[in-house]
Amino acid sequence: MEYVYAALLLHYGKQPINEENVVKVLQAAGIQVDEVRVKAWWLLLRRLTLTRP
Repeated sequence: MEYVYAALLLHYGKQPINEENVVKVLQAAGIQVDEVRVKAWWLLLRRLTLTRP
């Protein structure tokens, strides 16, 4: 869930949502980052297409 929150924070701050920035946000929050989970989450997120109606 923390990866989703990191992406939301980046989106709100108009920053690119990518692996590097997600790791930075998580580290800044004091969360121990699992690089494998970040990579898997990022690959999944890249496949999603979010559109507004």
